[in-house]
Amino acid sequence: MPTLSRRQALFAGATMPFASTLLTRPALAQETMQGSGFAPWNRFKLGSFEVTTLLAGTRAGDKPQETFGTNATPEEFAALSAANFIPADRIQSFFTPTVVNTGAEIILFDTGLAAEGTLAALAAAGMTPDMVDVVVLTHMHGDHIGGLMGADGVTPTFPNARYVTGAVEHNYWAGAANEGFDKNVKPLNDKIGFLDDGGSVTSGITGMNAFGHSPGHMVYQVESDGQRLMIIADTANHFVWSLQKPDWEVRFDADKPAAAATRRAVFGQIAADRIPFVGYHMPFPGVGFVEAAGDGFRFVPASYQLMLNG
Repeated sequence: MPTLSRRQALFAGATMPFASTLLTRPALAQETMQGSGFAPWNRFKLGSFEVTTLLAGTRAGDKPQETFGTNATPEEFAALSAANFIPADRIQSFFTPTVVNTGAEIILFDTGLAAEGTLAALAAAGMTPDMVDVVVLTHMHGDHIGGLMGADGVTPTFPNARYVTGAVEHNYWAGAANEGFDKNVKPLNDKIGFLDDGGSVTSGITGMNAFGHSPGHMVYQVESDGQRLMIIADTANHFVWSLQKPDWEVRFDADKPAAAATRRAVFGQIAADRIPFVGYHMPFPGVGFVEAAGDGFRFVPASYQLMLNG
C-alpha cells in the first residue's frame, strides 16, 4: 500500500474537513434565478486608440421577416435561419453606440434610443457624459439620435461636445417633417460640423458615404498606427439576413437598391482588407469580421484577436 509524504498528508488533512462539510451540507431551498445578462460595454485597443462599444439597449421581437428579407419567400427565410441556428419567427435586436478615445479626444458615435440607456452603459465603462468631446451621428434615425437630449427634452446630454454629421443626411432631415430631428438635432445646429465623403472627424477618423439605409447615411474608418476598424452603423442590420443575403430588402432602408449596393461595396472592402468592424445592430459586443461567402458574406464574431492589441 503506498504511503503519503508529509506534504501530501497535510494537504489531505486540510481538505478533508471541507469535503466532509460538503457531504453533510443540508439541502437548501431553491435559489432565485438572476436572469441572463452580461456587461454593457466592451473595450479593446486599436493602435494607440481605445475603442469601447456600449450596449445602450436590447429587445426581443416577433415576425422578423416583416423587417428583413421582405423580398424573400417564407421558405427561403426559414431555411437560411435554420442553417444559422436562429429562429425564423423571433429576433433579438441590439443598439450599440461606439466610443473612440484617441488620447486627445473622446468621440461617441451615435447616442441610442434614449439618454438613459446610453449613459448607463457609459457609466459602467467608467465614463461620464461631460467627458465626451465629439458626438458623431451616422444618420438621423430615432435609435441613433434619441440620446442627444436629457430626460427634460431640452438639456443636451453631452454638455461639452461638438457634433459632426454628414451634410447630405442633415440637409434631408432639415427639410422633412420629423419630430425626432426637430426635438433632438435642430436645437444643436449651431454646434454641428458637416462632412462630405472623405471628410475628417479628427486625425485618423474619416467619413465615407454609404447611402441607402437613409439618404445620407455614412460609415467611418478609424485608423491608428497602421491598424484599421470600420464603424458601419446600419449598413447591415442583421448578422445573417443582411450579410449572407445582401440583396434581401430591409423595411427601414429608404432606398433599397442603393442600400443593397452599399452593403456589397462596404463589406466587400472590409472582407478584402480583413479588418474588423463595429455594427450598431450586430449581436453585442457588435465587433467582428466578414469573409466573402457565396453570393454574400459570413459574419465572424471577434474572439480574442483584438485583445492581442494590448
